[in-house]
Amino acid sequence: MVVADVLEVTTERETHMSEIDLTDLAARHDGSLNLHGYLARPSGEGPWPGVVMVHEAFGLDDVMRRQADRLASAGFLTLAPDLFSAGGARRCLVSTMRAMLSGKGRAYGDIEAARQWLSGSSDCTGKIGVIGFCMGGGFALMTLRTGFDAAAPNYGVLPRHLDAAVAGACPVVASYGGKDFALRNAAAKLESALTRAGVVHDVKEYPTAGHTFLNDALAGPKVMRPLMKVTGMVPDPEAAADAWTRIDGFFGEHLG
Repeated sequence: MVVADVLEVTTERETHMSEIDLTDLAARHDGSLNLHGYLARPSGEGPWPGVVMVHEAFGLDDVMRRQADRLASAGFLTLAPDLFSAGGARRCLVSTMRAMLSGKGRAYGDIEAARQWLSGSSDCTGKIGVIGFCMGGGFALMTLRTGFDAAAPNYGVLPRHLDAAVAGACPVVASYGGKDFALRNAAAKLESALTRAGVVHDVKEYPTAGHTFLNDALAGPKVMRPLMKVTGMVPDPEAAADAWTRIDGFFGEHLG
């Protein structure tokens, strides 16, 4: 399947959005039996560098789609596989989180299917990065050595065997929140591991930010949002603006 084979809609940001079927590619890589993805294509003439975007634990919702649109507006052909395609967050979240932590499972086949789709697209230059948020940030850290040219894990759980995970990794730009107490010292630990491994990197912790600070709105079930506010899982526009500047520049350098 090529981009021309799927429905395209122009957004207010002048990117082009498409819902695509990745099932056949997922089958080749032991991925999900049913896999769909959200493609955001920049305006104008390609080809463009590609980015696989891995969504957070709440799924590929409108907040995540806007993140993909934002990447496309910055000039990256962005494909976000829906890791919950087989049954939504209620049926897929636990197994997907287990896969992220263990390094094994269908989700990795799904991410590889998205990478292969971009690699085979005439709209892609062949340079492909991976970006993830929350759960997706953990997946981005676990796929540093799987063929990507750059990675942007955002507030992702560190791999259990961190030094092994980053040995021979692609360049990394990572962002964490200083008020994300579940990931206390994660930025410093990642910085040290990447330095030891000799991996090109840019790791930054934002003192005012909590978990999910790159989102432009609260995500997840409405019943959980009061708790999210109390625990600091809220947008931080100032920190997010700086983080996006770093991500755009880093991807521009290593995927351009």
